[in-house]
Amino acid sequence: MAVRAVRGAVQLERDEAGHMDEQVGALLTAVLERNSLGVDDLISIWFTATPDLHSDFPAAAARKLGIVDVPLICAQELDIEGAMPRVVRILAHIESDRPRAEISHVYLGAAAALRKDIAQ
Repeated sequence: MAVRAVRGAVQLERDEAGHMDEQVGALLTAVLERNSLGVDDLISIWFTATPDLHSDFPAAAARKLGIVDVPLICAQELDIEGAMPRVVRILAHIESDRPRAEISHVYLGAAAALRKDIAQ
């Protein structure tokens, strides 16, 4: 079994904890489903949020999905002028037999514009 990395992002419509839970939960669910993963396949997840998001930790959404024994960490994204606002990004480390080229990176909604080269 190989260690792989899966990327993803979602842009929030507003900075509210419930909305963040919903959107980050949808992102994590899509990553798991599109890569045929279960919680036991997760090694760790890094979350970043743009500096305009203050309502909650993105990792809280993962805990609410039942991802309770996987190391999670949150960090602030760089504050770059002109960058897309209200974005949560993830970098999940997983165990998978899939070749690197078959990993599905997930960019939901407007966040698909961030990585048109790998967004599925």
